[in-house]
Amino acid sequence: VDLGLDQLGDSAELADIFGGNVILPGADPIALAYAGHQFGHFSPQLGDGRAVLLGDVVDHHGRRYDIQLKGSGRTPFSRRGDGKSSLGPVIREFLVSEAMHALGVPTTRALAAVATGETVHRETALPGGVLTRIASSHIRIGTFEYFAARRDVAGVKALADFAIARHAPNVASQSQPYLALFERVLEAQTQLVAHWMSIGFIHGVMNTDNMAISGETLDYGPCAFMDAFHAEKVFSSIDHGGRYAFNQQPAIVHWNLTRLAECLLLLDEDQAAFELQLARVKSLFESSYYRRMRVKLGIDDTESDDLLADNELVQEWLGYLQLHQLDYTQSFRALADQLDEDSAPRFGDFETRWLRRVQRQPGSKPDTRRSMNAVNPMFIPRNHQIERAITAGINADYSIFDELRVALSQPFDAQERYAQYAVPPRPEEQVLRTYCGT
Repeated sequence: VDLGLDQLGDSAELADIFGGNVILPGADPIALAYAGHQFGHFSPQLGDGRAVLLGDVVDHHGRRYDIQLKGSGRTPFSRRGDGKSSLGPVIREFLVSEAMHALGVPTTRALAAVATGETVHRETALPGGVLTRIASSHIRIGTFEYFAARRDVAGVKALADFAIARHAPNVASQSQPYLALFERVLEAQTQLVAHWMSIGFIHGVMNTDNMAISGETLDYGPCAFMDAFHAEKVFSSIDHGGRYAFNQQPAIVHWNLTRLAECLLLLDEDQAAFELQLARVKSLFESSYYRRMRVKLGIDDTESDDLLADNELVQEWLGYLQLHQLDYTQSFRALADQLDEDSAPRFGDFETRWLRRVQRQPGSKPDTRRSMNAVNPMFIPRNHQIERAITAGINADYSIFDELRVALSQPFDAQERYAQYAVPPRPEEQVLRTYCGT
């Protein structure tokens, strides 16, 4: 409704539009070119091999969004592929991106999912699907790399000017607008990764072509939320060396931003200024990450006289979770329950130190428990539940998809009706590998 698309027609007409069969008046569909460093190796031309940008719209609040179809067919960048998507990746991105939005994480969003009725051939024959995605833009670090690799300074400048107009119009008049744009991107992406890690999210494929300069989470391929906590956790089936492991994500965002800086140096040769910005990444990440983690532990850092000690308490908690292989998401809720007066100790010596710290700050235990439950979700898109939704969906049963979608839309509420979707997987249900949808 916010996008003004509710007037387009009935369900059949909408299915035709979002299945890629009907082009709307005024739309000028294009596939976007970009390059990218994939697992550290540069590919000078990638591009939308199975995505088509229909155009952009301005919502009722004056915000501009791209509308893109994923899986609608061949493009000039499809190489030897068919440009189609099977239904599984469509269901996965829909559920995970909408869950991320409900969790407050900047993200592209899923507007619609369509089962096409076609058969898509991968390792096996699978039903086809198309996802309609909206984003504040689809400009990637790899988009800048595409022009920079060709030493196309005019192209880099045109793209940077467009990015400023789209995402940071107030920097256009500054003495170093491209440096100011870089600072905005650096802060947005660094804080995004801090947010990911606070909720146990692993992107899985942080190639430069999968990082949006808007600071929105882009491309949900082999992503996953952790069940049992492990700092070095890897899910992606193609990440053999652990380059994009959970605890490597802060270092990778620095590496990716360095690649963007190299592109923008074609427009502003003040290398020292860009290096000063890059030097902020570690402290900016740690500040954002630990602030989120302290809140998750119910620590009011505005009352703290020793943030370093509070951060050490965060690390002790994570160490306890990893040592005992405890579920990351549910353990925060369980810890909040320990604020009930009748609770028996569950978390050993850590709990004693944590309670002592919480009791030093103003407010009652019930207040702290409520504040913790307001930021620690009950529901996340767990791998095994997504796989259940995909398996059922492939057989034209969307009941699990529908229930999971509703549960994930209110992640902080108990929702007893959907309690099964909050439960960690049994050993035989664990999903240990996730896969790209291509």
